[in-house]
Amino acid sequence: MSIDMADLRRRFREKQYKVTPQRQKILQTFIDNQEKHLSAEDVYSLLQVDSPDIGLATVYRSLEMLEKLGFLHRIEFGDGKSRYELATGDSSHAHHHLICLSCGAVLEFGDDLMETLESFVSRTADFEITDHQVKFYGYCSECRKRDE
Repeated sequence: MSIDMADLRRRFREKQYKVTPQRQKILQTFIDNQEKHLSAEDVYSLLQVDSPDIGLATVYRSLEMLEKLGFLHRIEFGDGKSRYELATGDSSHAHHHLICLSCGAVLEFGDDLMETLESFVSRTADFEITDHQVKFYGYCSECRKRDE
């Protein structure tokens, strides 16, 4: 699903929050980099080109607020650094992540194969599941080719 600034502004108004210039630039960074999983430092570096007045602390605060409001999903890949991606309004279970142990690349796997398992676990354990994350660790094709 494609997402644009007009949609984000509408969603902000629905939640009765202001779209400040800093928040707008941070959100635009995610729109412009939808294929990436950005850390606060990544966002800050990208903003420095056109908006050097936005500080790293502002980026951290904004990311935390945008996640709380449901605009971003936070993802942990086990390296001690939080990364974020746009919450497109689709189910948060729309994809899983493939993480290369060699180069650190993060690829998305679009098929959600967990729905059947999640439904089974929910029924069997009488447990309401609200989210899940699946991460596969291994080696991408580029790293495997390089190592051959």
